[in-house]
Amino acid sequence: MSKVDRILDGALQGKRLQIEDIVALYESDEIEKMGHTANRIMLNKHPEPITTFVVGRNINYTNVCDVYCRFCAFYRAPGSNEGYVLPDELIFQKIQETIDVGGTEILMQGGTNPDLPFSYYLDLLRAIKQRFPEITMHSFSPAEIRKMQVVAGDIPLEDVIRQLHEAGLDSLPGGGAEILDDRTRKKISRMKGSWRDWMDVMTTAHKIGMNTTATMVIGFGETYEERALHLLRVREAQDECLNNNYPSPGFLAFIPWTFQPDNTNLKREKSTPEDYLKTLAISRIALDNIDNFQSSWVTMGPEVGKLSLQYGCNDFGSTMIEENVVSAAGTTHKVNIELILKLIREAGKIPAQRNTKYDILKVYEENESVSKDYIMQN
Repeated sequence: MSKVDRILDGALQGKRLQIEDIVALYESDEIEKMGHTANRIMLNKHPEPITTFVVGRNINYTNVCDVYCRFCAFYRAPGSNEGYVLPDELIFQKIQETIDVGGTEILMQGGTNPDLPFSYYLDLLRAIKQRFPEITMHSFSPAEIRKMQVVAGDIPLEDVIRQLHEAGLDSLPGGGAEILDDRTRKKISRMKGSWRDWMDVMTTAHKIGMNTTATMVIGFGETYEERALHLLRVREAQDECLNNNYPSPGFLAFIPWTFQPDNTNLKREKSTPEDYLKTLAISRIALDNIDNFQSSWVTMGPEVGKLSLQYGCNDFGSTMIEENVVSAAGTTHKVNIELILKLIREAGKIPAQRNTKYDILKVYEENESVSKDYIMQN
């Protein structure tokens, strides 16, 4: 039996992967074997042939940022005439449009804007929840939380997160993890903080009862060992949450994807679909304490997205309604949801809409399309 076969067989019997096992899998080109094992592990957790998705919207409330990541094409430096902060009324309008098409989740993220006081975030969350109590605010990356801590006068991190939670922040997305190892982080985002800074935000959120997600971005020039360390650090944090009976399920999902170098200051070759699928499979096998894995089909393309459902994914992520969609957007939203239904069915699965906590809201029967209730009325 080969080394790869021994590692994969051991994983199916419940043996946890260690750093040398993960590196050995990365060094192997037996991707289909890894995918088969990852799929079996996924089916043990999710035996029904259902693939979920969430109807959500990404609202970039500001693009002003002072950490200057080399891989980011979105940010504008403080003082730039291209910088913006969205008016509250426009944010409310975008949330209403999301609800009108059956949306349940708002992923509100921006830059680390040094000009916004902590009260801005608290007041905005309270205003959103007052108007839209039904919406789930799955918002703000750990880097943004850390900036809020600074502008609040360096009050304890737990106080920052607790105040945000009480104001209406329901869940934390895993953005900004990139690679959870400081050698790579210093090369690509020197001012963004250490991997421990990212993780401390997440573990603190878990301690006060908030759920989160975790991500990994490959293709920065990181080593296989650094990828392995990333996975093990996420697994250890999830162990901490589950073994200490925190009032939270911890990381509800893990989402790996590939660095997109276009229009950035970090020139790298794009990672291949094979590298993505290998990373996805290895992540599912290594992270035995995280239930849900999201496909990065928007980044990788529809065909790879369908394949990802054989490599450990049980979820197709969010519709990610674009923020520039306006009054006629119902048709666009409908197309987005219809495409997801089509791709999931083509992969031989049954599509189902979920909420942020992975509760299933609606299962789509064969040939059933989007409800008319999802189509926005002009």
